[in-house]
Amino acid sequence: MTLPELPAPLQRVSWLTWPIVLIVIQQIWFPAPAGSIVAGLVLGLITSLVSLGMYLVYRANRVLNFTAAELGLLPAVLSVMLIIESGLSWYLGFGLGFIAAAVLGVAVEFLIIRRFFDAPRLVVTVATIGVAQLLGVCALFLPGWWGARVQSQRIDAPFDIDFEIGTRVFNANHVLAFVLAPIAIVAVGVLLRYTRLGIAIRAAAELPSRAGMLGIPVKGLQSVVWSLATLLGFLALFLRSGVYGLPVGGALGLLLLLRSLAALTLGRLIHLPTILATSIALGVLQEAVVWNSGSIEAQAKMGAITGAVIVVGLLARRTRGSRSEVDTTAWQSVGEVRPIAAIYARLPVVRIARIVGGVAVVAFFAFFPNLFGTTVVVRMGLIFIFAITLMSLGILTGWAGQLSLGQLAFALVGGATSAWLTQRWHWDFTLATLVAGCIGAASSLVVGVPALRLRGAYLAVTTLAFAITVSQYVLNPRFFDWIPTDRIERNPIFGVIDWTSSTAIYYVSLIAMLLAIGAMRGIRNSRTGRVLIALRDNEAAVESYGVSPVRAKLTAFAISGFLAAFAGSVSVHHQQAFVADDAEFNLLVFTAAVVGGLGTALGAFLGSLYFNGTFFWLTGSWRILASGIGVLGVLLVAPGGLSGLWYDLRDLVLRWFGKRSGLVEGDGELDDTPADIDVDATDESDTDPTIDVEEVLTT
Repeated sequence: MTLPELPAPLQRVSWLTWPIVLIVIQQIWFPAPAGSIVAGLVLGLITSLVSLGMYLVYRANRVLNFTAAELGLLPAVLSVMLIIESGLSWYLGFGLGFIAAAVLGVAVEFLIIRRFFDAPRLVVTVATIGVAQLLGVCALFLPGWWGARVQSQRIDAPFDIDFEIGTRVFNANHVLAFVLAPIAIVAVGVLLRYTRLGIAIRAAAELPSRAGMLGIPVKGLQSVVWSLATLLGFLALFLRSGVYGLPVGGALGLLLLLRSLAALTLGRLIHLPTILATSIALGVLQEAVVWNSGSIEAQAKMGAITGAVIVVGLLARRTRGSRSEVDTTAWQSVGEVRPIAAIYARLPVVRIARIVGGVAVVAFFAFFPNLFGTTVVVRMGLIFIFAITLMSLGILTGWAGQLSLGQLAFALVGGATSAWLTQRWHWDFTLATLVAGCIGAASSLVVGVPALRLRGAYLAVTTLAFAITVSQYVLNPRFFDWIPTDRIERNPIFGVIDWTSSTAIYYVSLIAMLLAIGAMRGIRNSRTGRVLIALRDNEAAVESYGVSPVRAKLTAFAISGFLAAFAGSVSVHHQQAFVADDAEFNLLVFTAAVVGGLGTALGAFLGSLYFNGTFFWLTGSWRILASGIGVLGVLLVAPGGLSGLWYDLRDLVLRWFGKRSGLVEGDGELDDTPADIDVDATDESDTDPTIDVEEVLTT
């Protein structure tokens, strides 16, 4: 679906198309009094500040900044505590928070983001999620400096104004939002358009390499951009603290992020007037939905509406190549399986090590329930199930290059379907799981169809919007009564196999993971797997050999959706309850997959073990590994994930043995290559994932 060309006079105001559409939706389906509209304008202005910060970072780093709001949360909490607990004046508290925000932005860019300057954008995206988690934890504990135990706090404005519009009461904090937010937006616009600094920022954003050759300090300008983004986030949340209150001890939630992402995508990531106008229109729409539905239902409905608007808007846009859009190679996998060269595999010590290691792993997991207590056994089963979900993401993102931030939605669809079939219709678990997998594959095609036209950042936002819609509305028992809410019983498999005990469900989870690993390995070694990776690396070349990119992408989505739904089916029976997890958990799934290593079964298991294990078994200061600090630490040490680190260590040991055996000449450095090694002498089942397109497609 592509919109036709507009007449020349209309093209000049076409940037208002989506804001007008949103207002029309509000007027028709969610009519609201004038007071709610004005309140929506305030919310929209606050949202526009966060959207502007995300826009600046995207233009500078070509990455979606998932820490846009959290960057401002920490200095905003500091200001609120200084005003409320320390008794400072509003002006002094605001000023100190403003300075802290400027310093924080530079520190985050210099100490963290700059470490990933040459890393794939996939890694940088995960780094921003890690930074968001880190800053969120810091903001959570910051009130402890004052001994405060508050969950939400609202500050008073420095002057008194009270007025009513209909039944809605407004005060000086609303006036401040109407005044300060536009001033900040205009100031940033003037800076970017009319100052030498702004011109340099725009030049560095368009062509960083050329700007560097001209002597423009690209990295230094990125620090300025992150500082500006942090200042905008701080102003947004400081104003929010006066109007709505600041969640000092809680989380901001996804709606603010989703509204900003929706504005960015409908503005094609680069058209600032559309981004700002859409942000304001979304604020008006949300307040109208709240007035019509109440705050609890409004959150679910607003997530669904925003997600639908994003999908429709992206499908309707004209696809044009642009330097401003994310290069598809920036979203490629950060690491894949590196097979052992045949010359090393023939070494007796390597053969023995592989046999002994394999037997040890099999024995450990086979006798695991006999070695540990019930709690540990149950938790290990959850790790197996979570690993299957990460495998599904590895196929979609690691192999096919389709960035997904909503993988958990397919698992929820599979879980709800399977639970309904086994509890209402009393189907066998195996049959219900197969049907649930098929439903998950079909639902993934709902996202797969937009993927035929979208990639990179656009597809990431689409999948996240889909996940929020599914978790908050489609699978919400408040709106649909078929969603399972009772205890889910584990009926005997095939009518005879009892699996009610913790040991039995452990083995079911283990078998499920082994089946997923077998399927993943089989697909990877088939022509389908090789085509998916070739398509990720060079879509144009693949198409020139007669392979349909459309069919290949849809195949990847279907396989990924089936595996995720398969995991969801096992999960609900393992937990004996269906719970539509918080949509923010989708970001955790994505982070876990990248930290473990995308595209490999080993990476999926390590990612699952890392994230679940840190929550399950670490205590005290070790729990810090479960936060953004742990994520950032892993990515700094191993950009290819934990599995990539494992392969590096394995190769180091192999080269050491090769040197001792006389297979490697020279000083034994990692870049040495055995002179008598035939680079093609590897097992056919362990082919190099970096595949020549012609070789793949003519095989």
